Amino acid sequence: MRLPEKFLDEVIARNDIVDVVSEYVHLTPQGANYFGLCPFHSEKTPSFSVSRSKQIYHCFGCSKGGGVISFVMDVENITFLEAVEKLAARVGLQMPHVEYDPKDRRRPRLLELLRVAARFYHETLYRERDGAAAREYLDGRRITKQTATRFGLGAAPDDWTALTRHLSDMGYTGNEMVDAGVAVHGKNGSVYDRFRRRLMLPVIDQRGRVVGFGGRILGDGEPKYLNSPETMVFSKRRLLYGLNLAKNTKRKEFILCEGNIDVITLHQAGFDSAVATMGTALTKEQVQMIARYTSELVICYDNDEAGKKATERAVETLGDSGLQVRILQLPRRLVDGVPVKTDPDDFIKLFGADEFEKRLKGSGSPAEYKLNELFRRFNLNTDDQRVEYLKEAVRIVAGLQSAVEREVYAGRVAESAGVSIQAVESEVQRARKRVEGAKKKKRDTEVLRVEEQRQPKDRALRYANMRSASAEEGIICLLMEDPSLVPYASEKLKPEDFSSEFLAKVYALILEKDEALEYIPPAAVLARLEPGESEHLSKLLQSPAPARGKKAADDYIDVIVQEKLIRAGDLNALAAKYRQTKG
Repeated sequence: MRLPEKFLDEVIARNDIVDVVSEYVHLTPQGANYFGLCPFHSEKTPSFSVSRSKQIYHCFGCSKGGGVISFVMDVENITFLEAVEKLAARVGLQMPHVEYDPKDRRRPRLLELLRVAARFYHETLYRERDGAAAREYLDGRRITKQTATRFGLGAAPDDWTALTRHLSDMGYTGNEMVDAGVAVHGKNGSVYDRFRRRLMLPVIDQRGRVVGFGGRILGDGEPKYLNSPETMVFSKRRLLYGLNLAKNTKRKEFILCEGNIDVITLHQAGFDSAVATMGTALTKEQVQMIARYTSELVICYDNDEAGKKATERAVETLGDSGLQVRILQLPRRLVDGVPVKTDPDDFIKLFGADEFEKRLKGSGSPAEYKLNELFRRFNLNTDDQRVEYLKEAVRIVAGLQSAVEREVYAGRVAESAGVSIQAVESEVQRARKRVEGAKKKKRDTEVLRVEEQRQPKDRALRYANMRSASAEEGIICLLMEDPSLVPYASEKLKPEDFSSEFLAKVYALILEKDEALEYIPPAAVLARLEPGESEHLSKLLQSPAPARGKKAADDYIDVIVQEKLIRAGDLNALAAKYRQTKG
């Protein structure tokens, strides 16, 4: 399937990239461009640049870049066609009728199958026999029918083929069911239901589409929780349970939990900004998703050892996200004299929403959390333990970016260990010098790799001839800044003169004309490239051409032609070229 180039160009022209990116990233004008925190990697200092004049974006931190279509593809994690549809709808353009390649139809077909499956499970929940165990479980968890409907909860009956029969009747094939993650291949080419005798929790992405399921066993059996496998539309590291609802919250902070039931209970109690990871450690992709909707995040994991380790990993992942992070530590409780964990669901049931709100407001910083956990690990009544405590506490304090925070927490550490604040501050300064020294060494190493850094990030695009490639990059940037020079360059330079196939492809696109016999703009060139190609080209275009005019074009062309002659071994032509230049 291929959309008409004229339609793509109109979609690009009518969707100003600054306006589109601003729907996801807070942008601030700086000179000719706009800057903000990159939505594709965690950072505290804005390195994400958007050019209105060129209609491109580029991140100097992670090298992501391209035009408005590639931005929507990456930020929404959708296909090219879906991104075009979204942008077309945004400006009221009607998608042209095209014949879809079967491969292009797979994704929307699987999404429709999953929607049908979710409806089947939800309807099963209220069937007298098949949904009885699931309804009993929800009653035990005090989850209301209204909440169950809001989250689309359902029930998988104790039947090996209940869903697959239903989907087959709806016209879906066994392979499609397996590809969607709701069925498993059996013997002789048959398929059977992946989920049986489980409470079903559909996983809905931020666009409101069912992309997978989580299933909680009803009664005895293993595993207790079963998630959909990774599929074309379901990637655990790119999803947050409850985000489709939490993104509309009026609360200032998001609450990050471990379990899906925690999210449901918190929403029901009025904390409608709760989300949960999909049974995995918090990922960079999930952090970026959270950062699109809020600047504050409260981590509220279970208070057992596994929950504490997960909290520490999450804090590490959130380190340079730019989010204001706090930790809500739930109290441990005794059951028959034995301490047991407390999760958000337990806490709400035991102590109520008002008490949770109090603890939410009183949640502390990651530094406070780490130091409290450290304090519990050591016996400060012995000298050797106190010294070990101080070593680790100093490392935590030294890692804080704010001088004010370092001073405050250094005072707390000194007081808890019974030493002078001067001694702690001195050790903190020494630790920071070591950290700064390591950073300087890393920067020096990176300076030595300047040429390597100039190579495209995508190894398939790597340059074999850096001298020629530098000139090829130069002529491309020059022509994109000054299209009036394209006719002049086209008479002297052909795409086959280039040493880099990628740059030759870009140059050939620059020479193309539209129906009005005008050269196509940079954003349209980017739209015709593969993701890795558009990323590198956007990086080049964010730096203006160092020289302009015909003289600069001639200089670039001379280098490209000379290097071509050297590669061809045509020494006579090279000598003639040299004499012509000198003459």
